[in-house]
Parts: sequence; structure tokens; C-alpha cells
Amino acid sequence: MSGLSIGDAIPAVKLQDADGATIDLAAMKGAPLVVYFYPKADTPGCTTEAQDFTRLAPEFAHLNAQVLAVSRDAPAKLCKFRDKYGLTVRLASDEEGAVCEAFGTWVEKQNYGRTYMGIERSTFLFGADGKLTKEWRKVRVKGHADAVLEAAKAL
Repeated sequence: MSGLSIGDAIPAVKLQDADGATIDLAAMKGAPLVVYFYPKADTPGCTTEAQDFTRLAPEFAHLNAQVLAVSRDAPAKLCKFRDKYGLTVRLASDEEGAVCEAFGTWVEKQNYGRTYMGIERSTFLFGADGKLTKEWRKVRVKGHADAVLEAAKAL
């Protein structure tokens, strides 16, 4: 279940990007914002998703939309991930899990009969007013970045 509902404001939470700079989500109001959550850097699905958003970065920039990719990986791991694949999407670390909790993306998962807690691959689109306009839960990577771009164009 989501920690946010359509119309809710961007949560007032902070993260660190791959270079260790602080990102204040609430301060990102004023332009469309895409925040997507992925389970783990440098895994196949997460790499494809980051590459897809990187491929579309010029189109998001044309819309003045910012894209932020969030995982619980440490900034150093995100830096290696970014550099290894030449990613231009901004990667952010939520090591403590506060941002995942605020967005409702830290969920119980099952894999091969084992139950554990992890990040649900999810994306949130905020308008320039800082209000949530659309969310995608349990994302399938193929075609997802393109769908988010289309939704951003409709703002």
C-alpha cells in the first residue's frame, strides 16, 4: 500500500546522491519531478531501467522535469553503478530507509518461497506544484520509462 495518495505533496525527506550531496525532496518543487525506486544497483532489471531513463534524459530535460532514482545502496556503490554504465539519471541513496517508508515502497516480498523486506519497484510523478499526479506500483521495466515520459508530457 502506498504511503502517498494522488494530490499529496512531495514528502519532506532528504537523501544523498551518488557524490554525497544532500537532496531535499521538498525543495525540488517548481518543476515536474519523477522519483523512481529500484531494488539494487548493478542488477539486470535495475540497470535496464536506469539506462532507459538515461536514454530519455534529454526529453525529460526538455520538459524541465527532473528524474531521481532511489535505492538503499550506499552512495559509493551508486557512484560505481553510474560510472560503469555512463548513467546520467541522478542516483540517490536512502540507506536508512526513511524515504522508502515515506513513499510506501519498503514492502514484504517473496522469492522462491522466502519472505523478506525490500524495495518495490515504483515510480511517482509530481507536478510543478509539488503534488503527486501519478504513481506506478510493481513496475515492469520494459517500456516503463517511455510511459513515465508520456505522462510527464501530459502535465
